[in-house]
Amino acid sequence: MAKDNEKTNELVVGVDLGGTKILAAVITADGKILGQAKRKTKPEAGTESVIDRIVKTVDDALGSAKLTRSDVRAVGIGAPGPIDPDTGTVLMAPNLNGWENVALAKMLRDQLDLPIFLDNDVNVGTLGEYVYGAGRGASDVIGVFVGTGVGGGLIIGGQLRSGARHAAGEIGHMIVLADGPFCGCGNRGCIEALASRTAIVQSLRMAVLSGRKTVLADALAGGGVERLSSGALAQAWKANDTLTVEVLSRVQHYLGLHIASLVNFMDPELIVLGGGVIEALGEDFLPPIRRVAYQHFTQRRDANRVKIVMSQLGDNAGILGAAVTARFHLNS
Repeated sequence: MAKDNEKTNELVVGVDLGGTKILAAVITADGKILGQAKRKTKPEAGTESVIDRIVKTVDDALGSAKLTRSDVRAVGIGAPGPIDPDTGTVLMAPNLNGWENVALAKMLRDQLDLPIFLDNDVNVGTLGEYVYGAGRGASDVIGVFVGTGVGGGLIIGGQLRSGARHAAGEIGHMIVLADGPFCGCGNRGCIEALASRTAIVQSLRMAVLSGRKTVLADALAGGGVERLSSGALAQAWKANDTLTVEVLSRVQHYLGLHIASLVNFMDPELIVLGGGVIEALGEDFLPPIRRVAYQHFTQRRDANRVKIVMSQLGDNAGILGAAVTARFHLNS
């Protein structure tokens, strides 16, 4: 059972639901992780199976903290795709084997017998960085997360902006290159179609098919985007593999243009770059992105006051932000 001082910290569980893995952690009000657990998502097994795996991961996290469900007040969860947080519904999540209108909060509430609060995964990741990570002390922050796709979150005046239809922050589908490559959303030239790991793998694979050489050739042969991890991509880049450097240089350029558009629109204090691709490539990947972004600011005076920084929380951004979401709803 929880100690009295832990009770006063209003313990909640934060969950980060992704297409490949589920993370869960028991978290105090000051962002301390008391215990956490991880499990593969396996969305191909069906919705009910994923729900069961979330429940088991929550219980594992509680077990690692030597706690039970009765010791926590609620569960916050970040899930991919458009979300209706009012009803706790995942409206559409292609990365979860085509989920549509899944009443995730209700299904988890029925099994865990706890209040469940749901939001978009990148929204809660940005919120985690704002409260506990790179965004601390700022008022206006944009999170840009580059992984299998590209997602974003908006903090305006210290508040997470969800939008009139809970669709704010879909920055991955802002068009950067007219008539560029097709995106999964159906449009062409979205930043997700140019800079995500999916786009990077596609660019590398097409180059190999045309006869270009790369140390990543074996990993690119057949299979989907999961065949090439962000870690392997980073190793090839750091080893100065010619094709990898060429492809990632274009990614840096497009991300710079994209960030400039975001800054020209919102003029935030801070852009936080995160996600598996950015975290694997590291701080050395950012200078060209900053340079292109600053060159394309409409207001170039004091451009350096807009900080473009790495995320600080890594994989923990989602679980910490989900916990913040749960605590906010409990106290509102």
